[in-house]
Amino acid sequence: MNEKNRLLRGTCPERGRRTRNDIRVVLLLACILFVVVFMAISTSEIGVIFAAEKKQDPNEIKILPPDHNHPAFNERIEERAKMVRQQIQQRDVKDPNVLAAMRVVPRHAFVRAGEQRVAYADWPLPIGHGQTISQPYIVAFMTEALKLDPNDKVLEIGTGSGYQAAVCAEIAKEVYTIEIVKELAKSAAEKLKELGYHNVFVRAGDGFFGWPKKAPFDAIIGTAAAGRIPQPLIDQLKPGGRMILPVEGSLGFQYLVLITKDEKGYLHKRNVMPVRFVPMTGEVEKTP
Repeated sequence: MNEKNRLLRGTCPERGRRTRNDIRVVLLLACILFVVVFMAISTSEIGVIFAAEKKQDPNEIKILPPDHNHPAFNERIEERAKMVRQQIQQRDVKDPNVLAAMRVVPRHAFVRAGEQRVAYADWPLPIGHGQTISQPYIVAFMTEALKLDPNDKVLEIGTGSGYQAAVCAEIAKEVYTIEIVKELAKSAAEKLKELGYHNVFVRAGDGFFGWPKKAPFDAIIGTAAAGRIPQPLIDQLKPGGRMILPVEGSLGFQYLVLITKDEKGYLHKRNVMPVRFVPMTGEVEKTP
């Protein structure tokens, strides 16, 4: 019996040690496998997140031109041609790029259902929230004043319906547009995306401050009247750039003011046309 007990005491601990070692090895292999799988999944998720962020950042993607695949581009073509002939060319707008853009952009896609019948009429139309879509001639005149070319980067203050941004996007490489009314910014962004304007980027915010991260701009256009020209917009205009926006004087009269910045950074301003725009709101209303 003693010999049997001795043998049992001699063999069982050894067998137990081997079992414990086997368990340790299995656990170690399981941990290594878990780490490998976790790292693979994490890397994959990071890649997806980075790709999504990259897709949303205009600086990281190829800027594509408008694709014109939406059915609206093939609707009411003769109305647009007539609008250009009678409302725009007869008022001495001559830039062929501007005339072509006005013929292409489906203005009826940017107005409300109740205004569809007069979408190409020679006057501004309400778009809600106390805002309007500008008269076609004014859109063409202001766009021509910017002297855009296919490499230009444009900043628009006051997106509204998105129509002016679309016209600029037919000529310039990229357009950044800011709208202080969040609902309008959202609806304009959706409409521009629906129509295939891949080169227009919309942001809700106060246009007084411009879009510093995307500056400088070759051209800046304002579609709401301010009592003064915001200094951030002047700072974000490139040397050699042009800016046009309505400015309201002390007596309440508004003029379109064309501003050019020369290569040395000096500004040259001139009033080019009396107008009537909705007022710009936000920071610009504060006393300087």
